[in-house]
Amino acid sequence: MGETLALVTAVCYGVTHFCSGMLARRSNGIAVACYAQVGGSIVIIVVALAFPGGPATWSALAWGALSGVGTGLGMAFLYRGMGRGKMSVVAPVSDVNAALLPVLVGIVLLGERPSAIVLYAMAAAVPAIWLVSRSPGRTRELVAGAGRAAARRGHTGVGDGLAAGVGIALTWVALERIPAGTGLWPLVVSRVVSVAAIIPLVLATRTSLRVPSGLAVKAGLAGTVGTVGTWLYMLATREQLLAIVSVLSALYPAIPVLLALVFLRERITATQTAGLAIGAAAISIIALN
Repeated sequence: MGETLALVTAVCYGVTHFCSGMLARRSNGIAVACYAQVGGSIVIIVVALAFPGGPATWSALAWGALSGVGTGLGMAFLYRGMGRGKMSVVAPVSDVNAALLPVLVGIVLLGERPSAIVLYAMAAAVPAIWLVSRSPGRTRELVAGAGRAAARRGHTGVGDGLAAGVGIALTWVALERIPAGTGLWPLVVSRVVSVAAIIPLVLATRTSLRVPSGLAVKAGLAGTVGTVGTWLYMLATREQLLAIVSVLSALYPAIPVLLALVFLRERITATQTAGLAIGAAAISIIALN
């Protein structure tokens, strides 16, 4: 059951990231992330009020807050990277960190013991990052909804992808520590804190949150799907090991990469294709073992 929940989590995250990435090409990615988290927060608050569940301990709420910090920062960097770089590069780069770091936490701190082949697969994921990050110096990409092509010079989004992966990993590790029977309130705290975590980035980058109302609504809906994914992930960790759930959930980039190749006609080089293949193989081996 835990494996199924993790795979559905991957689908939810993949759809959310693709839709938000598209919106980030029409507006600032940090602003899109902010409205996505606001939308997710509103929905989870309403659901929690209707179905409060068991009482949440202070420890559970604290872990929820920490996961919110990771979510806010992770989504801000991810959507900024998708907005100014190649979606088919940013998503897989963030994925390697998101998959690798929770596995390391499981081994070092939680006493989980993956097999030798899993350790080899984790090692193979490192060069996969380098291969995926190899990109031509100049690309021309379609800006969704704008009806025009924009020249992109030197922005592959690799740095944003790496930072996003760390944020996502922090989210997943913290969610695993929330015990069963605490209801939805830790997740409510997570969503609210995720919004607060984005605000310093908004101020530091002087990002304007003034966007078309339609775009804000779409971002909020995308954030709602992401919140469902986060809830499913939390349930999955109660059924399966952190290392297994995290790598299965980390399959989410397959969705935006596929959609980007089909609908945006993004092109990737042979080197990047090799990196994607190695990364996918590494994640598959980890998941199956």
